Amino acid sequence: MFPRRAFSLSLALLGALLALPVSAHDRDRDDDNHRHGHHHGKGRDIPLVIGHRGASGYLPEHTLEAYSLAIQQGADYIEPDLVITKDGHLIARHEPNLIATTDVKDRPEFASRRRVMVVDGFPEEGFFASDFTLKEIKTLRAVQAFAERPQQYNGKFRIPTFKEVIDLAKKARRDTGRVIGIAPETKHPTWHQQLGLPLERPLVRALAEAGWDDRHAPVFIQSFEQGNLKQLNRMTHVRLIQLLDANDVKDDGTLDFTAPYDRPYDWTASGDPRLLSRTFAYLTTDAGLREVRQYADGISPWKRYIVGTTPIAGSNAPGEAARKLAPATDLIKRAHKLGLVVQTWTFRNEARRLPADYGNDPAKEYKQFYELGIDGVFSDFPDTAVKARKEWLRGQR
Repeated sequence: MFPRRAFSLSLALLGALLALPVSAHDRDRDDDNHRHGHHHGKGRDIPLVIGHRGASGYLPEHTLEAYSLAIQQGADYIEPDLVITKDGHLIARHEPNLIATTDVKDRPEFASRRRVMVVDGFPEEGFFASDFTLKEIKTLRAVQAFAERPQQYNGKFRIPTFKEVIDLAKKARRDTGRVIGIAPETKHPTWHQQLGLPLERPLVRALAEAGWDDRHAPVFIQSFEQGNLKQLNRMTHVRLIQLLDANDVKDDGTLDFTAPYDRPYDWTASGDPRLLSRTFAYLTTDAGLREVRQYADGISPWKRYIVGTTPIAGSNAPGEAARKLAPATDLIKRAHKLGLVVQTWTFRNEARRLPADYGNDPAKEYKQFYELGIDGVFSDFPDTAVKARKEWLRGQR
């Protein structure tokens, strides 16, 4: 579908909208003037399209090629998840365990590295970035983690460092004339601290070296953990986003908070009864949102916090296609009232990931969230998100 040479880092300008990042960074503001997106003159901002792990619906995730394709497709930001090597280099991987997203299990020279580690309280077997030097990581190649997605690019692309992702975004700006932002996510920061390989200082240092260390930089740092963001709030002026997870949606439409997707892991690790009595849902209450605004600029909840689903009786459709939409919540409105940005994830094109109301048309899902006032969407298929945004904007005129 995509010739290999199409993913050179010389990017074509495809005419996507400019990303104009703006935000105050006093963390405790009381107005709604700092939502970041594109202003389109009707009192609302144009939502950002963020390439989730790059254009990961088409190419192996977290590769320079996937990020490049996302930019070519019109994404405003690209999202590198960050883990760290044993010699202290930040690399872009969805998890510290490399088994599902690289060819490491097929490399006999690394067979002895396979082991079980406890990550956020749960044992998992595999190959962990913290057991490899950057030089060794660079011998690995990325693979597609989703079986239903194109597999022909497996083994072709390297694992990038965070610096390489920053350099790519900067080069893309020069090549396209568009501001291309990055949305790094710190993966399992408490776990990394327990290993003696904390993520915070290398992350802040890399941004400072890039000149992207103030509130106007085209950067927002995301984390599921609260302590990590509070620490970063003391270390950098870059915008910060609190991620909100859940395990699943119950048949009654309420969210399921089964560990380890029940609460920020630093709350669990603290042993504090007050924090152990909470789930991520606490941070969507008015009190929780007021707490978030003390150290962050916004929230990024799983989209089911905003639009839930319930089962369709008798449906045999796969996955979310067997569910129907529930009425939207007021989370976006309440967060905006406190001056918090709201982004959400993850938007995907596959039929089994689309509730039945959308009629197997992913554009309908984007347009619903755009209409609800979302500030940014994380998409595996940025081209679909950008096209839907253009259609939605035409309807706003």
